[in-house]
Amino acid sequence: MYNFDLATLYEKIADDMSDSQQEDGLIPDIAPEVTVFERGFRDSPEWGSAFILDPWLSYQAYGDTEIIASHYEGMKKYAAYLGSRAEKNIISYGLGDWYDIGPGEPGESKLTSLGFTATAIYYQDLVTLARCAEVLHKPDDESAFRKQGDEVRLALNKRFYSPDIHVYDQKSQTDYAMALVLGLVPKDDRPAVLEELVADIRAHQNHVTAGDIGFHYVVKALMDNGRSDVLFDMLPPSYGYQLSKGATALTEAWDANPLDSQNHFMLGHAEEWFYRGLAGIDFDLSRPEGQRLIIRPSPIGDLAFVRASYESVMGKISSEWTNKDGVFTLTVDIPANMTATIEFQGNKSVISSGHYVFRSR
Repeated sequence: MYNFDLATLYEKIADDMSDSQQEDGLIPDIAPEVTVFERGFRDSPEWGSAFILDPWLSYQAYGDTEIIASHYEGMKKYAAYLGSRAEKNIISYGLGDWYDIGPGEPGESKLTSLGFTATAIYYQDLVTLARCAEVLHKPDDESAFRKQGDEVRLALNKRFYSPDIHVYDQKSQTDYAMALVLGLVPKDDRPAVLEELVADIRAHQNHVTAGDIGFHYVVKALMDNGRSDVLFDMLPPSYGYQLSKGATALTEAWDANPLDSQNHFMLGHAEEWFYRGLAGIDFDLSRPEGQRLIIRPSPIGDLAFVRASYESVMGKISSEWTNKDGVFTLTVDIPANMTATIEFQGNKSVISSGHYVFRSR
């Protein structure tokens, strides 16, 4: 979405998933379902939940409620299907954190319990549906989904969280990151859980171990909690291994195994960090007017400059900074008829559309 206008593609994806939805509400892992697989390869909550999460992502980027409104009933039906597969609000099937780096060959999750990722995604679905219901002015649905989400969150923490030692599930990077990003961690425990995530990354010599599902949350958890320094250390060796194996596109597996796909975008989440983390362009149309654009740059390591621009539906947003001789200079361009909050080193400035330059020692 930072590189291309994907509004119509997301509509097509949602339509394909809707067309593939089964009578019982199941969304198969592949849509259109040209091949019918079995077990987790047909029905994994982390894949089917794209039917709920993708329309919301599209709304955040483009502000069009139609993709939500046109699929809302089907999205509810899928959430009900997941509920029918839960036992005491815990879902324990699927592929889990596909292609994480654990013992043995890559495939089904090795480091994170299936029940953790599936239930965490189920919780994310319910929270997202509550927000969709709010956008569509359906207060009864909103209240019901929030209540159901609270019940799932409590059940997940009861099953998978050890609050005395701040440990989730099997202590994987995916465990900690999903818990942080999705708001599963009790507020007072968040710093300790974040440190557990950082400690695991450091213990693996700054390598990622999360797979297809978890890596997105690892990037987001570190980025949103002010630890871009860890991402700065982690991403080069993690992606660098693919480069060392001759990869010219993102591979399916972190080890660039030639028996797996050599052109897969599923580990590409670092690009969000370039725009939203380093350059600091945090754009979200689901937030209240006046809070939709935040510029929060992250000067780290030995980076001398960062330059990025994003063609949003509101207009072009640009963020450029230099860090030289002890002077940090930030230059931003804000689209017409928009306001932005500039955040840096604990300071905040609210600005309107235009061109601005900030300096700090």
